[in-house]
Amino acid sequence: MISADAARNVVGIIGNVISFGLFLSPVPTFYRICKAKDVEEFKADPYLATLLNCMLWVFYGLPIVHPNSILVVTINGIGLVIEAAYLTIFFIYSDSKKRKRAFAVLAVEIVFMVIVVVSVLLTAHTHDKRSMIVGILCVIFGAMMYASPLTVMGNVIRTKSVEYMPFSLSLVSFLNGVCWTAYALIRFDLYVTIPNALGAFFGLVQLILYSCYYKTTPKKEKNVELPTVVSGNVRGGAGAGGNVSVTVER
Repeated sequence: MISADAARNVVGIIGNVISFGLFLSPVPTFYRICKAKDVEEFKADPYLATLLNCMLWVFYGLPIVHPNSILVVTINGIGLVIEAAYLTIFFIYSDSKKRKRAFAVLAVEIVFMVIVVVSVLLTAHTHDKRSMIVGILCVIFGAMMYASPLTVMGNVIRTKSVEYMPFSLSLVSFLNGVCWTAYALIRFDLYVTIPNALGAFFGLVQLILYSCYYKTTPKKEKNVELPTVVSGNVRGGAGAGGNVSVTVER
């Protein structure tokens, strides 16, 4: 029979894979930014928030704070690198006003993390105390991040359209929350359970909304150019080619 630790490791590895996919979900956005050499109307806020969240979870999972949580460290360490790459691209292609604001927020986050690390290591001398302090911070910021789609869900209900709430992202968010909740319950970890259970709940709500409003979402229209042949005496000669634009509903 498989041991609890082995089961926890398997679930944690699956959670790493799913979370890695979530971290990569903004890649098309940053491909667009690189191609346009401009951040356009995109904001750095989600990536700054995720960066802070990753820093807190990496610190939480370290053996000096919460032993036996290496899988929490690995995925959030990877997320930290990915978010840093996104922010680097944002800094390169943003205007001076946006760049200064993002740098200011980043500086505040770094100072905050330094204060947290130093305070915890100097004032809390047991794993339980360190886990509690850092865990509470992780719960607060993790819950805020998982609750961020509430504005999108409100927009879905108001417009009766799921155009800006992709099904794939909602499904992966739900699976990610379920997986990490299961991981936390196998060897009970309250601080990992709370934010991820919220994530699973909000992901489920998004899926329910998607099923309710998918059919009422307006279908996008696109223009398709069809080649035509124009016969008769026209400028440029008989049989000159042309294009006609036809609007087709998907």
